[in-house]
Order: sequence, then C-alpha cells, then structure tokens
Amino acid sequence: MEVLNDLVGKNLKIYQDDDYFKFSLESVLLPEFVDINLRDKKILDLCTGNAPIPLILSQKTKNEIIGVELQKEIYELALKSVKINNLDKQITILNEDVKNLNNIFKGDTFDIITVNPPYFKIEEKSFLNENETKKNARHESSLTLDELLKMSNYLLKTNGSFYMVHRTERLIEIIEKLKQYKFEPKKIRFINSFEGKESRLFLIKATKNGKPGLKVLDNLYIYNQDLTYKEEILKLFEEEK
Repeated sequence: MEVLNDLVGKNLKIYQDDDYFKFSLESVLLPEFVDINLRDKKILDLCTGNAPIPLILSQKTKNEIIGVELQKEIYELALKSVKINNLDKQITILNEDVKNLNNIFKGDTFDIITVNPPYFKIEEKSFLNENETKKNARHESSLTLDELLKMSNYLLKTNGSFYMVHRTERLIEIIEKLKQYKFEPKKIRFINSFEGKESRLFLIKATKNGKPGLKVLDNLYIYNQDLTYKEEILKLFEEEK
C-alpha cells in the first residue's frame, strides 16, 4: 500500500509502498556523509530508489541532482516524492539502467556520485526474495559491483568524489575494486548498531584518480543499550528550522 511519510528531520515528504523496500537509515546517513563544495555543480545518485538521497542532498546544495532508478514502480514513487516537495526544477529522476548511462551522458560529467547499491552477490546462498523488486534492491541481480564502478569511473570527473554505503564484510573486496577502477579511498566511517558490537555497514568516499591518503573516522553508533537512538542519530530526526 502506498503511503506518504516524513523524511526524517528534513522538512521533506517521501512516497513509499509496503510492497517494496522503504528507505533505510543508511539512505539518510550516506547523504549526511557527503561533502559538497562550491565547485560541485552536478550530482548523480545511482540506484536512487524512491529518492531519499537526492531529496536530502537538495538541502545541502541548490545545484543539479539526477537520480537513476531501474525499476519502474520505484521510479514512479521517486517522481511523486520529488514533485510533492516542489524540487522538480532541481532534481531529475531517470527510469534507466545504470549500465546504459554511457548512452545518455558524456564521460567526465559529474562532480559527485552517490550510491546505496545492492549489497549481496547473486551467487550467495542468502535468501532471494520472490518479489522481483525487493530481490533487485538487495542482490546484484541487475547491477554488479564491477558494473557500478566501471560506469562511475566513466561518468565522474577526475578528482570527482564517489560516495557509497556497503556491507563491512565486503570492505577489502570493495577497496581492491575501487583501486582497479582508478578510485582512491579517502574517507571511511564504520557503522555499528551498538558499542561493543561488530560493524555491519560502512560509509566510504573515494576520488577518481586521486592521491593516496585515507582517513578512518570515529565509528558511528546507532543505538544505546536500551534501544534508544544515540544523540548523533537523534539529531537527524530533528526538524530543521
């Protein structure tokens, strides 16, 4: 069932559907992790879903943001989400396959690329959801890590910034793949549900053809032991004035 929800603490609304994945906390944490400078004129969000990342980024810049979503039903939710927030002059949503974006954009077009991609390899024995939309959101059934990074290298300007959230268990593979596709990791932040528990997710920034130099930030903890949110997370839910 389609519903209209608040997009945590951003004075924004977002359309969602119970039949599909709703936006996750990492889709809020990733745009908060993004640094936007005056020179960053064009931003691209891949696997945009119902557009939480473009919507939040629109609160950090007035420059152009493009979101790309393959699945038609999710793309339509993204369109409605952009429109209800009166952001259709800043945010454009495309119903396209990431693998075909070289036929739409010239190389070296974007200053920033963000992505909350499918986390699981298709050959893994993890549960493959019978819902095709959910399966594509969780598993690399329609877009592999190699395909994502190859296209991002094509689309991003030299020294442009690539931001991604992913599973910590794939960290080494991801760093190796980033370097294979000429990205230099610059900043990492691990996400932990609780202090004392292992990290399951991490945020990473890399630059295309960048110089070596990696910063590992303090871990981001989501919950206190009593299951209430940590102060840093609570601030994300506070309405901006």
